[in-house]
Amino acid sequence: MRFSLFVHMERWDEESSHRQLFENLSELALMAEAGGFSTVWVGEHHAMEYTIAPSPMPILAHLAAKTTTIRLGAGTIIAPFWHPIRAAGETALLDVISNGRMEVGVARGAYQIEFDRLTDGLKASDGGKHLRELVPAIRALWKGDYAHDGEIWQFPTSTSVPKPVQQPTPPMWIAARDPASHDFAVSQGCNVMVTPLMKGDEEVAALKDKFDTAVANHPEVARPELMVLRHTHVHAPEEPDGWRPAAEAINRFYRTFDAWFGNKETPANGFLEPSPQEKFEERPEFTPESLHRTAMIGTPAEVVERLRAYEELGVDEYSFWIDNSLSHEEKRASLELFIKEVVPAFQ
Repeated sequence: MRFSLFVHMERWDEESSHRQLFENLSELALMAEAGGFSTVWVGEHHAMEYTIAPSPMPILAHLAAKTTTIRLGAGTIIAPFWHPIRAAGETALLDVISNGRMEVGVARGAYQIEFDRLTDGLKASDGGKHLRELVPAIRALWKGDYAHDGEIWQFPTSTSVPKPVQQPTPPMWIAARDPASHDFAVSQGCNVMVTPLMKGDEEVAALKDKFDTAVANHPEVARPELMVLRHTHVHAPEEPDGWRPAAEAINRFYRTFDAWFGNKETPANGFLEPSPQEKFEERPEFTPESLHRTAMIGTPAEVVERLRAYEELGVDEYSFWIDNSLSHEEKRASLELFIKEVVPAFQ
């Protein structure tokens, strides 16, 4: 099982400059490469200070110039926000810039607050049809001339310019949760990325079962790969309560996610206050104690033990999701400990 880093710039107040956050992200990515990580992933989010990534492409192009071995993942682009020709061309250009290190993930999108501002009333829950039309169109454009007459997009014969370095196509990933998403991804020969969010390792097993079912239903397709993305924080064994600051920070992250996802308030200059703790009194999965068990939080030995179970389950890539509202210094210390004490156990 290989490791990757999933990272965004996080801004929780106006004290931090965007330039400094960009430098911080670059530092973490370079640490991941030096530590033997396979890929660094950057997603797509709009007008949100707590996950800053209006496009993964320029961030990854910058990292391409700073790195030599680590792969560069756009994870994920939001299908309804992209025209197929633009998506094919920009991802192919990243592959050229990086000399064949690009990977691209595609998702249907989650935040209605983004859709209200970018898609003229489209429901976020309806973004799946864009994903299902976008994925094969990108692949066809990468390969050569292609005309498209779909439900959403129509265009005459066109092609991706430039063409990607990787042949026949660069790796594509689909963010999946329900069985139909797994089935679509596997049927297209795409890898699958999943996140159990606040659920325990039983959810990882359940998601793996959905993936396995899709693989079994498509024997005509070579088995794709499965990635698990999970909030991760490693603390020193001599700090028995070292889990608590991370669990409380992830609680804050998820309460902020809830505020954005709920779409009840108008953001103020890109910020929304986290939903109040009282809202989750009947939701034990939000407590720090529960997050200690479900998020990948622990000493190196504890993390190695849990990751061994993921490896035995058949997970191909574990992505260290470093976004969590902690300071850059705390994130860096956690990643250093992971690289020093966890990664060697899987080499």
